[in-house]
Amino acid sequence: MTNLTQLTLADALDGLRKRQFSSREITQAHLDEIEKANPNLNAYVAVTAEKALAMADAADAQLGKTKGKVGKLEGAPLGVKDLFCTEGVRTTACSNILGEFTPPYESTVTQNLWDQGAVMLGKLNMDEFAMGSANETSRFGPPTNPWRREGANTKLTSGGSSGGSATAVAADLCLAATASDTGGSIRQPAAFTGTVGIKPTYGRASRYGMVAFASSLDQAGPLAKSVMDAAIMLEVMCSADEKDSTSLQMPVPNWTKSVGKGVKGMKIGVPKEYRMDGMPDSIEKLWQKGIDWLKAQGAEIVDVSLPHTKYALPAYYIVAPAEASSNLARYDGMRYGARQTGSGSLTDTYEQTRGQGFGAEVQRRLLIGTYVLSAGYYDAYYLRAQKVRTKILQDFESAFGAVDALLTPATPSAAFAYGEKSDDPVAMYLNDVFTVTANLAGLPGMSVPAGLDENGLPLGLQVISKALDEDACFKVGAALEEAAGFTARPERWW
Repeated sequence: MTNLTQLTLADALDGLRKRQFSSREITQAHLDEIEKANPNLNAYVAVTAEKALAMADAADAQLGKTKGKVGKLEGAPLGVKDLFCTEGVRTTACSNILGEFTPPYESTVTQNLWDQGAVMLGKLNMDEFAMGSANETSRFGPPTNPWRREGANTKLTSGGSSGGSATAVAADLCLAATASDTGGSIRQPAAFTGTVGIKPTYGRASRYGMVAFASSLDQAGPLAKSVMDAAIMLEVMCSADEKDSTSLQMPVPNWTKSVGKGVKGMKIGVPKEYRMDGMPDSIEKLWQKGIDWLKAQGAEIVDVSLPHTKYALPAYYIVAPAEASSNLARYDGMRYGARQTGSGSLTDTYEQTRGQGFGAEVQRRLLIGTYVLSAGYYDAYYLRAQKVRTKILQDFESAFGAVDALLTPATPSAAFAYGEKSDDPVAMYLNDVFTVTANLAGLPGMSVPAGLDENGLPLGLQVISKALDEDACFKVGAALEEAAGFTARPERWW
């Protein structure tokens, strides 16, 4: 039998239902793998072994009933990004300011998983408050990408902010993982680690119990080993939720049926603005390959224009910090989390708690956000950024009048080494250049692994579809997956 940890989620669920192995067996196999690998990969910031085995035993009991109702994820061991509140399990968003905060409630997304029989292996590393593109800002230190450049031992980033989720999936430390995407934090790590990641339409997944960064941009989604696995996960993660006023009150489609339907007759747009100066040849060539693959499968390729793309990144880095400055005002050391008392005065307690609790990148974004919202600058920055956001949405609406989906690169480069860009915040922010537009417009976006660069590192292609049309993402994503035949795996050094 294949090593249990190397199974896809779909194959593992099939094996569990056929009783080829038990949930306890596959859960223990993952726990053993985590114990060996995590000291080197730092994907998990908390491992919930006892809870996992108890959940696995409950799943096995359910699977053993002849007439029992079996959940869609019954017995499958998963990882949870440390952004999702988990009842009775420490949740910190990888920030010192939350201390040892242990939520007395469960996020809607994770509750949906447990309701369908999934097993929680533990909490996964991330950038502090999801602010970062390299997972370098975590209080627990960065996770390490299981991939390495050929002939080199340099530690590479697995992307941000969902770097721990991406590392865990790529290194077989879980069958799949929850993640979140504010400006590319699912799709960029997926591209860097040879995994599949999808951000659904804004509002598809409830934000209740997710630690907030930028409320009009944040959206939950999965990181998985295949397009089918991503569809299985997303179907369970998404739901209408009266606890979240931005949650869409509509049924969740059966996206697994879209996988494998093919792209014949579909019109795929190629936005000219995504061809950028200095883009590596490997990414340019892969993009052209993707175009050729879809054309060969019967899709029509259409050149489209998204003229306001060049303004997306600056608009994003005004809107997101502005919302963060509002959301993170609640962390004052008074009600929960860590508190620094300082001299004892209320003002000093606030200053010491926030000064010591927030890391440098979070402080940078909070300062930017507070500045752009301040009197005299609100109209010049924040209001103008919101107008640009509307223009970007209108660009997409115009393009989707002619095409069913867009095909673009997922990232402007392959994974880079830690420290290579951290000294230059602007260079780091440019990692999101291909992904932020979908967040600003609230659209679904998927990254699919499609090839390797000259250093043997994975590269991803991105599919963006119109709002509420995740079906198109799954159709095109599966077509790319089949054509690319991406079976490369990182060489095990850990």
